[in-house]
Amino acid sequence: MPVLHDLRVTLEMIKWEHSIFALPFALCGAMLAAGGFPTVHQLLWIVVAMVAARSAAMAFNRWADAAIDAANPRTSTRALPAGHLSPGFVVTFVVVSCLIFVLAASQLNRLALLLSAVALAVLLLYSYTKRVTRWSHVVLGFALGIAPSAAWIAVRGSLDPRILLLTAAVTFWVAGFDVLYACQDYEFDQQAGLHSIPRYLGVRGALWVARGFHVAMVGFLVTLLIVFGMGKLAAVGVGVVILLLLYEHSLVKANDLSKLNAAFFTMNGVISVLFFVFVAADLLLRR
Repeated sequence: MPVLHDLRVTLEMIKWEHSIFALPFALCGAMLAAGGFPTVHQLLWIVVAMVAARSAAMAFNRWADAAIDAANPRTSTRALPAGHLSPGFVVTFVVVSCLIFVLAASQLNRLALLLSAVALAVLLLYSYTKRVTRWSHVVLGFALGIAPSAAWIAVRGSLDPRILLLTAAVTFWVAGFDVLYACQDYEFDQQAGLHSIPRYLGVRGALWVARGFHVAMVGFLVTLLIVFGMGKLAAVGVGVVILLLLYEHSLVKANDLSKLNAAFFTMNGVISVLFFVFVAADLLLRR
């Protein structure tokens, strides 16, 4: 069936399996809010909300950037510029994903529902920031960084300022690896007039900014552990994150970006999952 085919292509286009980047940090926020596992009801709708939100954001980004992707040799084979999907189908997918996100928020609590429109605005408007500012990487980071705070709200129905430390950590984590990823398009961004840190600082300078962002991430994670009074297992989790970040940066060099995909996709998925495992174990063993 054509619709099922288009849906499959859309899911491949947005790489929905990469929801794993932010989902473990959202689950950390939920577990910190609950002091352990949230209820099955809360967990189910948090996961639905996360997957729907990321699906909407990624599909909207591909739709908004279709002309840019068509002009960039690296991205010209993506589904929209290659003609494998119609813009209308992608827009419909975005709308349905947004509605599912709002539905999920409504199943959690009133504050989650009220803030769902704000969250969607952040997620969707990110796509246009690269046209106006070199700091679009930080905006993307914030779009994913709100996940743990949103999960806290989903569990508690209120916001505790302490969870903003995890939001800040995720913001700088994502901003750092997005700067790394943007190094691939250094020359294209210059030609197309798009804004990015690599365009203005060059690849070598951008690598140092990415390192700085990841140092900031670690600082916020350490502060998070102190503020929440977490134990040794969570501290080991931060240590693991540090080691993996060091390895990630060792894969990317100013004169060799050939291992960038491994650094971007594989290592960051491992970082988020392992940090969640250690935080979850710390919380559960202290009960």
